[in-house]
Amino acid sequence: MKVSCLVIAIAMGVLCHWHVMAQTIGVYQRGTVVRMRMSECLPDHGIVSALAGHSQRQGPEACPEYTLLGEKAVYIMVGKSSNDVLPLAELLNFRLRKNEIAVRADDATRETRFLVREMLLREDWERQIERLDAMRGMRSFSVPMVRPQ
Repeated sequence: MKVSCLVIAIAMGVLCHWHVMAQTIGVYQRGTVVRMRMSECLPDHGIVSALAGHSQRQGPEACPEYTLLGEKAVYIMVGKSSNDVLPLAELLNFRLRKNEIAVRADDATRETRFLVREMLLREDWERQIERLDAMRGMRSFSVPMVRPQ
């Protein structure tokens, strides 16, 4: 009787520890990068960078902005520097943590962290894309293109 209670207590402890570790580490999801463009870098307002004495950027620096399609959500994420590059149209593993997305490509040895600029439900994003395509289609057929001289 005492042995079975001890085994149950140890099992419960291991399960609780595993649950806490899973929340800390984060569970990987699968997604595809469908778009990349260069945009303004998001400011880094972390306390560590302020204490380290990192100065503000001199002039506009361009950082990669990616659109990542997840199973249920679409993430617009920005690299922290212009060196953060991801492959397009490949399945990637990613996990969310606070306001960051940690991405790991299949052949990568480490994660690359990106700041989240925008997050949408996938259905809403698909509706926006359909509306934009419809607007572009109407504009190109009904309004003549006038080029400034």
